[in-house]
Amino acid sequence: MAKRSHDEDVDFIKALAELLNKNDLSELHVKREHPEDGTLSVRVSKVGPIAAPVAIQAPAAPAHAPIPAQAPEPDSATAPSAGNDGDPAALPGAVVSPMVGTAYLHPEPGAEPFVKPGDKVTEGQTLLIVEAMKTMNNIPAPISGTIKRILIEDGAPVEFGAPLMVIE
Repeated sequence: MAKRSHDEDVDFIKALAELLNKNDLSELHVKREHPEDGTLSVRVSKVGPIAAPVAIQAPAAPAHAPIPAQAPEPDSATAPSAGNDGDPAALPGAVVSPMVGTAYLHPEPGAEPFVKPGDKVTEGQTLLIVEAMKTMNNIPAPISGTIKRILIEDGAPVEFGAPLMVIE
C-alpha cells in the first residue's frame, strides 16, 4: 500500500482551483476517501476581488471568557444617519466583510484594538481580522479617513457582506 505524496494533493488542489475559475464557480468542496491513508477534504472558494488573505498566528485561546467590545455611548458616531433607514451597509464608507468568519478587533487577546472610533486610518491599514477556516485574514481599510462607527463586537460571527465599520 503506497502512500499518496504531498505533491499529488497539491496537484489535485491546483486542478480544483483551475476548474473553479474555468467554470466561473464561487466554491467547490470535494471529499476523497483513500482506504490506505485516510480522507482528503478540500474546499476551494473565491469571494471576489479582495486583498489576498494573510495567514498570521491565531490568537491564543483566552483563559477566560472573551472580553466584549465596549459599547460606545449613543452619539453622532453611533446613531444612524438620517436618510439611510438605519442600514449601516448603505452608508458611504461602510467596510463590509469579504467572507464568513469570526471578526476580531484586537490582534491578540488583551492587546489594544487595531482601531477605535475617531482614529484616522490610511488606505490599506489593517482594521480588524476575520478568521475563516483557521486562517486569520487582515481586513484593510478600503479608503483613508476617520473611523466613525464600529458595528461589531470582538469575537462576533460575521457573514459575507455584513457591515463591519464606517469610515468617513
